[in-house]
Amino acid sequence: MFKFVLIAGLALSAAFTANAEQNDAARIVDAATGDWDGDGGMDLALLVAPADSASDGQIGIYIYLRDSDHELLRLSLSAPNKIWGSTSAEGVFGQEPSLKAIGKSSIAIHSQNSAIGRDRWDQTLTVAYRNKQFVVAGYTYNHYDTLDPNAGGSCDYNALTGKLQKNGKDVKAEPRTLPIAQWNDDTGQAICEQ
Repeated sequence: MFKFVLIAGLALSAAFTANAEQNDAARIVDAATGDWDGDGGMDLALLVAPADSASDGQIGIYIYLRDSDHELLRLSLSAPNKIWGSTSAEGVFGQEPSLKAIGKSSIAIHSQNSAIGRDRWDQTLTVAYRNKQFVVAGYTYNHYDTLDPNAGGSCDYNALTGKLQKNGKDVKAEPRTLPIAQWNDDTGQAICEQ
């Protein structure tokens, strides 16, 4: 019986420790506030670095909505490992991610590599609150080669309307309603390669 109690206690202790690591304020990279759900209360969006270096710089997006009953922030979206970026204070300049509130209910999440290698890029993922969920509203991607001036390009996709501009020219595309939890960079690249 003592062994069972000891094992159960250790398991609970490990669970509480893991939860505390997930909420470590020292890993917050950037934050923005806005009224994402349009209820008049200020909500919060966070970019959070991974707990360990094994995640290869994949930063999570966490969005908290204001609880109208208690005026407290409640976690509405947890999307770990969504965007790439450097989060170290000693890291390379030009690889930092950021986010900001845009419009009434949207968040722009920016990531980049404007520092290392010949292939440089920046992208902005626009997230909006629609039908009680956070969806990808837009994706903008620009890239260039530091050695080949003809190797660059741009892509701007409005997922809600289906409007796609590739290298400044309109291209036919379909609108999509894709929850941010299902998004990854390969999805954006596939749209841009149409």
